[in-house]
Amino acid sequence: MITAPGHPGAPEWSGAPAVFGRTNMDTSVSPRFNVYEAVTEKIAAAIRKGAGMYVMPWHVAGPGSCIPVNAATEAPYRGVNIVALWAISAVEGYQSGHWASYRQWQSLGAQVRRGERGSTVVFFKQLEDDGDDAEQDTDKRPRLVARAFRVFNAAQVDGWVEPPPARIPEFFAIKEVDAFVHATAISVRHGSSMARYIPSQDTIEMPDQKRFVGSATSTSTETYYSVLLHELTHASGAPHRLDRQFGKRFGDKAYAMEELVAELGAAFLCAALGIANEPRQDHAAYMTSWLDVLDRDQKAIFTAASQAQKAVEFLVQLAKSNGWQIGK
Repeated sequence: MITAPGHPGAPEWSGAPAVFGRTNMDTSVSPRFNVYEAVTEKIAAAIRKGAGMYVMPWHVAGPGSCIPVNAATEAPYRGVNIVALWAISAVEGYQSGHWASYRQWQSLGAQVRRGERGSTVVFFKQLEDDGDDAEQDTDKRPRLVARAFRVFNAAQVDGWVEPPPARIPEFFAIKEVDAFVHATAISVRHGSSMARYIPSQDTIEMPDQKRFVGSATSTSTETYYSVLLHELTHASGAPHRLDRQFGKRFGDKAYAMEELVAELGAAFLCAALGIANEPRQDHAAYMTSWLDVLDRDQKAIFTAASQAQKAVEFLVQLAKSNGWQIGK
């Protein structure tokens, strides 16, 4: 499911990584718990686990390849919570994309098994302005506080039957992606020796589709589209679009951050459109930089996931403004 700003379930501050839809996750953790550190460690562990095979936490296959959803509300998670739950699934071997809190599983007639440990998701709440320093405060951005909650995967509970996956059939998904990319009106040119976005020309260059090969988890067609969506996410950051820049905060790691945003944006789009997201050997050039960024800045993955979510929402809105509708 692709969501965009204005969706009835979205918080007003929808750019922040948070649970999408209702937020009745009722099992919170201690306020002394460092949610940034905990989530970052899980994602970094999953990256290290798959590094030798160029497999990242967002390269998921099978039933878990969808956007994670809350089993009680069917509301999809968003932003860093998608990446965190994918990472935990990669490390623990969970095949289900359904998660819920302890009490939510009980409300569904299920029971979390004794000894199972919960996983961390994050909810960002906007603080109310007390007005005391309104005249001195020149930063108009909303003030958000992070709260961590524990959720459990369907594989950790008894007494609940997984609904059949709602994956879009491949022939439909490919048609869907073609229509989506075309509706963004971002130029795509084929016949290149490599896939890349050229900012000076505002053009995506792609090799011909026949040059892509399949794998154990993806067809050659799915591989092609996962690369195309990666480059499309890059294009969303152009100055006349989202004007995405990381130089001031991340310095010489700014390019690695942009690549991470493109990776996550492509993964979110692939999951929403039913396309397998293909591991690529050129990830090796970025994995060390990604891990270095995560080690130095515990909030970096939150920033990357939030920017990827914004990119997806921007591209969806752009396509919709040109008449595209998912499933049509």
